[in-house]
Amino acid sequence: MNRLLGPSIQIDPTFPYYLNRSEQSIADELELSGYRVIHYFVTDETKINQKLLEKLRDRGMAVWAMVLGNGSYTTGHLPKDWPDWQMTLLKPVNDGYFRFSPFSYRYTAWKKQALAELVRKYPFDGLEVAEPYFPEWNGLSNGVYGDVGPYAKAAFKQQYGSETPDFKHRSSPNYYKNNPILYRLWIEFRVSALNRFLFELINGPGGVREARPDIRIATWSLGIHAGADSVEKLREFQGLDAAAMISTVRPDLHIIQTHWPDWMRTFLKADYCKHYEPFMAKIRAIHPNIPIGVQADIGSLQRMRRSRTWLNDFASTSVKLGYSTWTAYEYHLGKYMYDEPPLPLCAKRTGPESITIYFQKRVEVPESLKAFQIMNNGKPDDTLPVKVMRVDGSNIRLYSNHFPSDRFQLSIANVEDTPQLWLFPSKRANKVALPCYIEIDAVEDN
Repeated sequence: MNRLLGPSIQIDPTFPYYLNRSEQSIADELELSGYRVIHYFVTDETKINQKLLEKLRDRGMAVWAMVLGNGSYTTGHLPKDWPDWQMTLLKPVNDGYFRFSPFSYRYTAWKKQALAELVRKYPFDGLEVAEPYFPEWNGLSNGVYGDVGPYAKAAFKQQYGSETPDFKHRSSPNYYKNNPILYRLWIEFRVSALNRFLFELINGPGGVREARPDIRIATWSLGIHAGADSVEKLREFQGLDAAAMISTVRPDLHIIQTHWPDWMRTFLKADYCKHYEPFMAKIRAIHPNIPIGVQADIGSLQRMRRSRTWLNDFASTSVKLGYSTWTAYEYHLGKYMYDEPPLPLCAKRTGPESITIYFQKRVEVPESLKAFQIMNNGKPDDTLPVKVMRVDGSNIRLYSNHFPSDRFQLSIANVEDTPQLWLFPSKRANKVALPCYIEIDAVEDN
């Protein structure tokens, strides 16, 4: 289990940043960034980049398959009856996300089968179900609250012999504020429903553990800094009780995900997860030995992108607070991607006349500009041409029949990053800072 803990990062390989480059270059970039644990965000259980997964694992990285529990951003891979799975909310929303009901037998059955097939087919080290919760923080106020549809009502009626609370008509005797006993039953009902849903996916007949008894499991819940009653409010609004979830599912790891009212804050301090101590304390009271992780968002909105310094401070805070792992959404979204110039991290000879330069981020080289020159007596030598053979993500392969066999220095200029591939594209590219040199080792003797 230890190899699945420690510093980690989330990636979503469907972003443009990861497309039209080799899987090897992605693995190189992540490894050179210091990550040994990767959370592979699975947005479609039927579409996995197996070559990328294998390249990551070949480099000794541990890889989690991170799936969503309460819905999907895409429906092309779903059975035709998927619209029937959807949650009913007090106020319909059209935000591009399709929310599915944990009370839907068909959804639960499909999800279980899909996850079992996923872990049978692909050699992930772990599987985690993120965001299994009901919507939404303060949903009773803003109307983004569910599930209040027929599946939920039928299940409640079967379990308690009663109609569900009324959330619309203030004069009704079953209005949730008028009938606190009924509302309390409803809260407990929702908590149990989420945990039973997760249990069925992971531990039920034909589920993940039956398909792959060796695979590690992680559960996710939310954390929020919203006053002294944050733990209970999250339980009430969204059905999340992390300690009860762990008791039911028996995972190997539990991760506390930063809730959007926190991560959306522009000036969120890097040590904010210290305010999640009540969530951790409730888990520890019942499960003192389970590893707990914490997740941050580092750039989903332009105004709240986090710098490398911020991320390093967040990481050190999580260690001090006793978290066994930390992760962030999403590797290439951080402010460092927008601000930092390309930096060559290392170089390797790949043949007598070829060298590969490895940068910390994706790069490109304008064809009209000279980018690499062999240094001779402390100066770039124009008589020793170097040709760019291939730009592959963060790697550049060079060719020259003038490369010295001894150790030498290469000058670098005019290498740019790829602002058109960022989440928030820019017309301005960062160029490698000058002067820039990299040492090339001598040819090894056979």
